[in-house]
Amino acid sequence: MSDDRRGSDGSDLSGDSRTAWHVPEEDLRAYTRGDLTPPRLWSADTHLAACARCREALAAFSDPAALEAGWERLDAELDAPRPGPVEWLLVQLGVADHTARLLAAAPVLRRSWLGAVAVVLVMTVAAANTVQVASAPTLFLALAPLLPLAGVALSYSPALDPTYEMAVVSPMHGFRLLMIRTVAVLIVGLGLNGLATLALPTYGLHALAWLLPALALTATGLALTSRLGPVLAPSLVGGGWIALLAVARATTEPDATLAPFTVAGQGVAGAVAALAAGLLYLARDRFDASRLPLTDFTDRNAA
Repeated sequence: MSDDRRGSDGSDLSGDSRTAWHVPEEDLRAYTRGDLTPPRLWSADTHLAACARCREALAAFSDPAALEAGWERLDAELDAPRPGPVEWLLVQLGVADHTARLLAAAPVLRRSWLGAVAVVLVMTVAAANTVQVASAPTLFLALAPLLPLAGVALSYSPALDPTYEMAVVSPMHGFRLLMIRTVAVLIVGLGLNGLATLALPTYGLHALAWLLPALALTATGLALTSRLGPVLAPSLVGGGWIALLAVARATTEPDATLAPFTVAGQGVAGAVAALAAGLLYLARDRFDASRLPLTDFTDRNAA
């Protein structure tokens, strides 16, 4: 008896003992073109997964270039980085994919930075609650404005940001990129400071006296960054703030409120923040066209 068997449609049923039939040639051709429709498509998919003979026949009908392109797309998809929880949340909130990736890569959104800031704030809050001062928690008010400033330095520092080169060469205006990361810094920094403030209920509104100085220091640091770079500028501003507090402490009674945290000092801080914001806006183009010390805000048009 001959082993050559034919199905009702004329297809060869011999060969692979695990299958009772094979996909007809016209179906294989339609399969490669994407023209095969259900239910024949479903049958072909199931059969090809188990039949090496039909897969070989399918390869003969396939376009090698299209097949290679398909493998390349698959490799690219498998190698594509998976978004982390922060990046996923930003995308869900409507932030563009590329913007969310630049934000998520910022050092200030990493657990190490957030943990360090949280520990510092907890320690200062504990100290303020342990040593009751009649006027305000001086240590907390002195330290809280420096945290957003340090976050800005981290977010655009070539020495500290592992994604610095990617951020600089990204197809985005340098000032816009700086503002995006600054907003992220302020949201995180001011949010953590605000939570710490809630732990100081006995001081009332005095515990919020860090807010305007924080905005003033951050805006001043950004305005100077266009000329001094993202490391030197915040360092000078932070040093100036510490020197100011030292002078205020030396000229103030022990139980009195330091000048930067009085009503007049808050007004000065608000004015400095507004002035620095204006100067920052006027210098916005320097973040693309200048070669700054300790940084690399290069002219992308010349590249």
